[in-house]
Amino acid sequence: MTEFSVKIIQLRDTSFNIGRKLGNNLQGNALVDIFESVTRSEIDYKNLTSIFSALAPHLLEELEGLAKGVGISSEKAAALFSGFDVPKTEAMGCSAIMTKDFYVRNYDFSPALYDGLFSLVQSDSALATAGYNLQVIGRHDGVNQHGLVAGLHFVSNHGYTTGISAWTAIRIILDMCSNVDEAVQLLKEIPHAACYNFSLGDKHGKMAVVEASPENIAVRYDESTLACVNHFQMRQLKEKNRESIDGSVTRNHYMKQLATKKMTHENMYDEFRNIHSPLFFTDYENMFGTLHTISYAYQDSQIKTTIAQSEQTLDINFQDWVDGKDINEKKLIGMID
Repeated sequence: MTEFSVKIIQLRDTSFNIGRKLGNNLQGNALVDIFESVTRSEIDYKNLTSIFSALAPHLLEELEGLAKGVGISSEKAAALFSGFDVPKTEAMGCSAIMTKDFYVRNYDFSPALYDGLFSLVQSDSALATAGYNLQVIGRHDGVNQHGLVAGLHFVSNHGYTTGISAWTAIRIILDMCSNVDEAVQLLKEIPHAACYNFSLGDKHGKMAVVEASPENIAVRYDESTLACVNHFQMRQLKEKNRESIDGSVTRNHYMKQLATKKMTHENMYDEFRNIHSPLFFTDYENMFGTLHTISYAYQDSQIKTTIAQSEQTLDINFQDWVDGKDINEKKLIGMID
């Protein structure tokens, strides 16, 4: 068993200063070297600037702050942290279930490519958000002040092209959108680099799965429950699935069974984080181990989250945090087999 941890940070400032503080936090951190090894040495900075200016201009300010904090050029910061034109990544898992009352999700991958950071962010130019960082400015998953929740689910690298990563797309919709309808529309405008599912829910009880490829986008809706895993289910996109999707299909079926049990938010959260659950995985060496569980109950504005085999649950009333009440927790500690 190996101990691993996630640092919890709270940032209330301008986008530039938020980036600068994140950059200061990265000094001497092995993450920078890891990103150096998995990103391109340079990207089309002019193209990135054009895309971010149209979709989320504050992220350009955050990247400028990151550059200042780390002590590198703006162009280098964009290559390392923007999530634009990132080389293909290996397969990752993820399971999420959405109901009118709550959203629960597991993220499954390798700790070797994991930021180990949970951020609560309130800037002067975007919506307040809470979620797990990926490539620093991106998010695996998270929630915003209007009760929109979102998570990413890798499908395939079919048609892979220069574009925006799914984790940067999650950050953009959380920062800019108030509800599922707005998020769906914005996901249709983002130039996607690869094939991903995006699981979405909001406080109005609306839920959707956006099945996005570089060439096409389709949307699944339901009025009671939706499950989201790692394969496309819409007819027009099925050809883009990986050859083997048996595990994804099995998880999808299991969550549909869970949906019939009318479980509470807490019950479902406990099911996802239980190491004996069919939704929890420990194959970390092959990029398929559960790293965190995150959930949100809409009516209570309640975030419950934990990391693999941790005895801690971070339990936050996010509305209270948005209103100015900081949390005391600084770190989550878990274990990996």
